[in-house]
Amino acid sequence: MRRKSLSGAACPIARTLDIIGDWWTLLIVRDCLRGMRRFSELQKNLGVSKNILTRRLRALVAQEILEQKPAADGSAYQEYHLTEKGRGLFPVLVALGQFGRENLPGRDPNPMTLVDKKNRQPVRKLEIRAADGRVLSPGDTLMTRLH
Repeated sequence: MRRKSLSGAACPIARTLDIIGDWWTLLIVRDCLRGMRRFSELQKNLGVSKNILTRRLRALVAQEILEQKPAADGSAYQEYHLTEKGRGLFPVLVALGQFGRENLPGRDPNPMTLVDKKNRQPVRKLEIRAADGRVLSPGDTLMTRLH
């Protein structure tokens, strides 16, 4: 069954999901955020078929989330690097990870934790804040046009 394209939708969430709305795509971005660059290491870490990985990587490059660059070691390989647009997905992945950690516990009694490199402390839970700094819940917000 083919997916319906949401690229022309008025909703920015729908348009974003049109690009990153499958699990392989977000897992590729996750691994690139962790420093993986080569097709072979992405394929090995994800356990995804080569044809699926190829399609997802092409789509991420076409959407300017990833860019291909010559390998840093001077070999004939190409590497995949996150663009600024791709790095913009970092908070999305952090939010998904925090949600999963809180609501979908795994079997590992000591799971991986995202920490600040500088002081090795766990990062705080993401919060939505008002311009004046108040923490907002869904009931404290609404969608409107600012005109």
